[in-house]
Amino acid sequence: MSFLLFFSLATMVGAVEIEWAQRFSEGLGPVEFAGRWGYIDRNGQTVINPRYDYAGSFTGGLGVVRVGDKFGYIDKSDHVVIEPRFDQAASFSEGLARVSMNGQWGFIDKTGVTMIKPSFDQADGFSEGMARIAAGTRFGYISQSGATIINPWYDRAGRFSEGLAPVQVTGKWGYIDRSGNLVISPQFDEAHVFSQGLAAAKASGKWGFIDKTGRTVINPWYDDAGDFAEGLAAAQTVDRWGYIDSTGKTVINAWYDRATPFSDGLVAVMTLGKWGYVDKTGNMIVNPQFDQAEPFFEGVAHVMTFGRWGYIDKEGRRIWNP
Repeated sequence: MSFLLFFSLATMVGAVEIEWAQRFSEGLGPVEFAGRWGYIDRNGQTVINPRYDYAGSFTGGLGVVRVGDKFGYIDKSDHVVIEPRFDQAASFSEGLARVSMNGQWGFIDKTGVTMIKPSFDQADGFSEGMARIAAGTRFGYISQSGATIINPWYDRAGRFSEGLAPVQVTGKWGYIDRSGNLVISPQFDEAHVFSQGLAAAKASGKWGFIDKTGRTVINPWYDDAGDFAEGLAAAQTVDRWGYIDSTGKTVINAWYDRATPFSDGLVAVMTLGKWGYVDKTGNMIVNPQFDQAEPFFEGVAHVMTFGRWGYIDKEGRRIWNP
């Protein structure tokens, strides 16, 4: 059965069609059926019945769900582990999950115990033992104990990755280390986190890549650029995207309308208004046919056609079986 026929059948059965989907994680994919969320496995079998108002991907054995207007957490057997009581909630990261109550963000552990009292205007998940937080419009960082490690005085900031985090000071971006020391002085118009030893940075309207000392490794002449993943980074020239390696060599020629980072050896690219998947040599593995396409995780990607979502494997075969 073709993938397009699969979507046609899904439309016919109506009540069991996937209206929305999120990425697979820990063997399960959150899906929405007729306004209710549940989970399916890689065989397309319903594992957790659709009874939630929202469901997110599993991390650390727990999935965030919403019942009414409150968020809580369940395990893979659909047992409620943390009762829905939060105004907002996110997936676990490094053993803690960020949650919001009364407009303030804090962190809980996997038993639901509050580890860091909700007291921040914004908060990100932990990365390398540090979480970005905001006090008003200024950003800083805390440790997993809740201690302020880097005071919130940056205009903008990103997460820590490979020991450094991008921060904005008076309109320019640089990088700090985990002690708050400025390692790369603010000089860039925009800057990404480090990935595989390099970070995309924009100067004078063009993107290039720097190393952790701030040295330019790939000259800034791209109109846009993504992060390195699996040895390659997306780079845009004259409204077309291709892929380069860590030396700046073009590996996949720039002729795609849009492009995403590599994951599981494949990457979603758009050409002529449709999304498909190519491998690291530029071979088209799954032909462009989707209106939207997300990266592969655990060998599965969620894709959308005719306004409805489904899952495919790395050969383009459907997984969801209505």
